[in-house]
Amino acid sequence: QVQLVESGGGLVQAGASWRISCAASGRTFSRYSMGWFRQVPGKEREFVSAITWSGRTTFYADSVKGRFTISRDNAKNLLYLQMNSLRPEDTAVYYCAAKVGTDGLATVDYDYWGQGTQVTVSS
Repeated sequence: QVQLVESGGGLVQAGASWRISCAASGRTFSRYSMGWFRQVPGKEREFVSAITWSGRTTFYADSVKGRFTISRDNAKNLLYLQMNSLRPEDTAVYYCAAKVGTDGLATVDYDYWGQGTQVTVSS
């Protein structure tokens, strides 16, 4: 089992860079593929990015491709999302999630979820 805790959310100006993190408990973090999702009130949770257990393969939503970078440190049980050139439409609660395997990483079919961290981008 994995417990996930996001951190680093805050208020940032449009065009700026920001990084959020996700700390995972347990010794098996390196066995899980990880994903970042985001959600705004009244809308469904949407895929942002994902990374396989090894970190060798990453995936991005078209809306963030070229601006966001996902990475992980398996030795420290940490997942990161580096967000550059932030836009007001990036404002959302960001969630990290973990799943076994590498199928369906862009769907919400993950095994474990964090509680989310709010990122607000002001114009």
